[in-house]
Amino acid sequence: MERSAPKVKRPIFVKTSGRGFYDITSSVAQVVSGSEVQDGLANVYIAHTSASLIISENADPDVRVDLEAFMSRLVTDGASYYKHTAEGRDDMAAHIRSCLTNVSVGIPVRDRRLALGTWQSVFLWEHRYHAHQRQVFVTVVGSV
Repeated sequence: MERSAPKVKRPIFVKTSGRGFYDITSSVAQVVSGSEVQDGLANVYIAHTSASLIISENADPDVRVDLEAFMSRLVTDGASYYKHTAEGRDDMAAHIRSCLTNVSVGIPVRDRRLALGTWQSVFLWEHRYHAHQRQVFVTVVGSV
């Protein structure tokens, strides 16, 4: 007989060194495997407005190079029409990038493991040029 597991919510702290992608899959997987949830859902949420989360290709780093190149053309740093520039040229662009991507992703949990595809990983996408410490919450819900 299945029973509902208590909800597990754990923070992950990620130190970034500036704009780019940071693979957090193993940290998220540790929270999931350490929970009692056999089958359910892991919600991964970043508590920031200038960084985001994506699930993307993990085998070829050129995918992330191309994603950054595309985003840089789409959202220009230091555009003259930005009003919000309190923290530098990348400030408003980082907020726009975050709005265009995701601040949370949901990942199925099967047998206490993330049910990601073969070439998928979870990435924190830092949109600021300077280093930051980012806080990501992983909430796991489901059946035991």
